[in-house]
Amino acid sequence: MSSEKIGQAAGAIWTKLHDKGTTGLGLTDLKKVAGFTQDELLAGIGWLAREGKLSFREGSQRKLIVTLVEEEIFT
Repeated sequence: MSSEKIGQAAGAIWTKLHDKGTTGLGLTDLKKVAGFTQDELLAGIGWLAREGKLSFREGSQRKLIVTLVEEEIFT
């Protein structure tokens, strides 16, 4: 797994979450981002989280929901 591939996954995740707005997505839905392994997706989530671009909350049935922070949604 390369830094470049992780960066590409982070970009795809950011785009998918930006399209969803404040609704966000669960990890299962994020795994459907085409062309990336689960490890690459999780690394991409970590990359975005480290940059302060993600917010996490608990949804129904203790499901983890990932959203972009407001500053990212409205850019």
